[in-house]
Amino acid sequence: MTTTRAPGVAAEVIAVRPGPPLTGSVTVDGSKNSALPLLATAAALGRQVRLSNIPTNTDVQIMLALLQQSGWHAAQPAGKPTTAVILPTGNQHTHPHLPQAAHIRASYYLVPALLARHGEARLPWPGGCRIGARGMDLHFKVYEAFGDRSVVDDTGYRVEVATLRTGTVSLVLPFRSRGATVAAMLRAVTTGRLLRLGEPNLSPEVLCVLDALHTAGWETRASARLLTLSPPYSAPSDVEWTVPGDKVEAGTLACAVAATGGNARIEGARADDLGPLVAALRRLGISASSEANTLTMNAEGGHMASRPLRAIASLNPGGLDADFEPPLMALALGLPGTHLFADAINPGRHGNLLPQMARLGAVIEETSPTECRLTGPQQLTGTGVEATDIRTGSALMVAGLTARGVTTLGGLNQLRRGHADLPGKLHTLGADVCEVTP
Repeated sequence: MTTTRAPGVAAEVIAVRPGPPLTGSVTVDGSKNSALPLLATAAALGRQVRLSNIPTNTDVQIMLALLQQSGWHAAQPAGKPTTAVILPTGNQHTHPHLPQAAHIRASYYLVPALLARHGEARLPWPGGCRIGARGMDLHFKVYEAFGDRSVVDDTGYRVEVATLRTGTVSLVLPFRSRGATVAAMLRAVTTGRLLRLGEPNLSPEVLCVLDALHTAGWETRASARLLTLSPPYSAPSDVEWTVPGDKVEAGTLACAVAATGGNARIEGARADDLGPLVAALRRLGISASSEANTLTMNAEGGHMASRPLRAIASLNPGGLDADFEPPLMALALGLPGTHLFADAINPGRHGNLLPQMARLGAVIEETSPTECRLTGPQQLTGTGVEATDIRTGSALMVAGLTARGVTTLGGLNQLRRGHADLPGKLHTLGADVCEVTP
């Protein structure tokens, strides 16, 4: 890979060319989707927490800055950019001003910690990927169950402690919201109350928060129907957590290896987190297995046993994470069969992804705003495309590896929100990827 980027200058586009099958070994970063709630959990505990394997993407750096501005010390030891020590300081800001919170979706995870420290949380409406309406009404109902009051306007929202209550908090979620599940858990932590939460989200990102709280002394239990969280009788003085490897980055790299007919080992993501992805790859006729923290891919010799894929994003335990759908779609474009895709969790995602794929020549039939199907194999042709959100950007990189000619990907600020260096990892596996600054 020849990079024309000047030192200290961010690339404006990435050029991707087809090449030989991807091979070798690569290690994924820590998971952004796990690191963000774990940082908020550290703040909610109100004592020192050491968190390692933090990814260095933009969203995580913004979260660290928000903690610093809100009265926490968020130190990253010299020479250790993937480690942070979080602890409260004596700096009791009154109503900290947090305009950067508008740049990331996960800023809402900070509400419980802000309520405990300042008595209220004032935040702009969360930003992040524009992939459809993802309202916060359910979050506000969670806080109401704890006695808090919410006020909203066009610019943002305010949650304040209205009534100090004691005893068990019991509520049932109308759907398995990851954000509302974490909100309930962290508000239980900051109020010291027992929580009984029906129909919880049990995604790996929620379970890692639950595991973290268990190491901090909380009694935790979780099943598909009920999550319970009980205050500790005693708590360890030193708390150390590790962010799990990024399952979505591992899945994206796996789809890239498969699309090129390669053979590779992808290290760092937990096997349990990759189960639905591995099942989807096997259905496509690709040899994939995951043990411990290693995903082994072997797509050499074609895909003779390929079967039509149904990639339906689901919030149910063991369901396919919606973030796996875009790279699987990019992979399926090159494989025989009629493949179905659906993501009702993020209803605007297809509105971003499908037009960009169409620029490469992909023919994808949109059967509803959240469902589509395609018949492969299709031959794509490189052209200029845009990363309109994180997962669209990563899927376009996978597609570019098999498109004729050169694919140039813009919108890299979106891609870097979720991945510190996805192009570099692809290059490690032999991809012809070049970061370019005109």
